[in-house]
Amino acid sequence: MLGGTEFVGRAVAEAALARGWEVTVFHRGRHEAPPGTRELLGDRTEVDGLAALDEDPGTWDAVVDTWSSAPRAVRDAARLLRDRAGRYVYVSSCSVYTWAPPAGYGEDAPVVEGASPDAGTTDYARDKRGGELAATDAFGVDRSVLVRAGLLLGPYENVGRLPWWLNRVARGGPVLAPGPRDLPLQYVDGRDLAEWILGACEQGLSGPYNLMSPQGHATMGELLEACVRVTGGPAELRWTAPEVVLDAGVEPWIQLPVWVPPHSDMHDALHSADVSRAVATGLRCRPVAETVADTWAWLRDIGGTAPQRPDRTVKGLDPEVEAKVLAAASGV
Repeated sequence: MLGGTEFVGRAVAEAALARGWEVTVFHRGRHEAPPGTRELLGDRTEVDGLAALDEDPGTWDAVVDTWSSAPRAVRDAARLLRDRAGRYVYVSSCSVYTWAPPAGYGEDAPVVEGASPDAGTTDYARDKRGGELAATDAFGVDRSVLVRAGLLLGPYENVGRLPWWLNRVARGGPVLAPGPRDLPLQYVDGRDLAEWILGACEQGLSGPYNLMSPQGHATMGELLEACVRVTGGPAELRWTAPEVVLDAGVEPWIQLPVWVPPHSDMHDALHSADVSRAVATGLRCRPVAETVADTWAWLRDIGGTAPQRPDRTVKGLDPEVEAKVLAAASGV
């Protein structure tokens, strides 16, 4: 594991340990590694930052890399490991597709241009595409797996989506619930993503895979109603038409995490991918109620405040803005 101490990387490491695999975690030492892993410390962004990995005599069946910044960090690690590992799994993103991909897009949809495996940090889409190129350049198409993840939820989330909704619902009172209630969602629990990755290594898979649930695995209503149930608070979901939400200037996806308006480019791109290739190779997605309940249990266990990645935007809606939108929706 390159990383392995936060969110998806941690989920992969823990899932591998649960299977009885031997796991080495290369990380910067900013967070505790999962118990039972072997640790190597280094910072890929520094000169000689891979020294501990270079000097280690280990060989591995597979490498899993979750890097999200400068592609050259993936390039350097992949080149170092290409003769010491059987397969390189790079956790990429569906953001690599040229915006906005149409509903039903598959892995053959056009990808962003201008990405390079030798680049420093540019933007998220090109950084991820550059990471893909770095992985395939070093390991070849036949020994690399490109995991084009969609919306990621579940325990250890450090992006602020489901934790924000859970804490907002737990606070109680009228909750702005962006409609429609039956809006189909696509997402993947980080633990289900992890299990698919391990299965991909066992099967010797290669190439790109859209990795998220089939469309409609859950709806916006099912997600928020699960939040109400698990928190047990006196929250009242006030379902509000998307036009009212948008007219109030509320930013989808950011101020109201997970949600994007129906019949829009955003919904086609973020909640309408073709994932048949992943499903056919073993992707199984747990019920949304389980993801919500386990995330709430984790949140309570750490004191209610989720970690926040510094390189991601802060999610959530200001209470005053929420109150104004609810008042406008009710005609007050």
